Amino acid sequence: MSDRLFLEDLVVGQRFVSAAREVSADEIKEFAARYDPQPFHLDDAAAMGTLFGGLAASGWHTAAMTMPMVIDSVPMEGGIIGSGGELLWLRPVRPGDRLHVETEVLEITPSRSRPERGTAVMRCTTLNQHGEAVQTFTPKIVVPRRPAG
Repeated sequence: MSDRLFLEDLVVGQRFVSAAREVSADEIKEFAARYDPQPFHLDDAAAMGTLFGGLAASGWHTAAMTMPMVIDSVPMEGGIIGSGGELLWLRPVRPGDRLHVETEVLEITPSRSRPERGTAVMRCTTLNQHGEAVQTFTPKIVVPRRPAG
């Protein structure tokens, strides 16, 4: 029997919790230099004069850091394949923050036209070391059904 999850293994209200990871200033700056080159993500001094009041990770960086934590903690058969969702950045991620993700199953829907799969809506909340939500992502994911036999 596979240790991967199929649609039949999911239950509304089911929760998954990831391991934690620490965020460094160097990592914030490296990501920003490549993908979101704004002063509040690149330079400590320049960031002080912004609405963030200090260096902050790009929201896209927070999303990118969240994804492997979700993949590691929600062992879905076939991987995590999204088909849309809502992404909210609630507070800045700072150097030294220790992040983890808590994922909850909100909805499960077997497909009527594709009997080999269905969808699940999951809320993935990324929290810092103080238990404060820094991001929520609520994707609808495609989930295979357990093969017959």
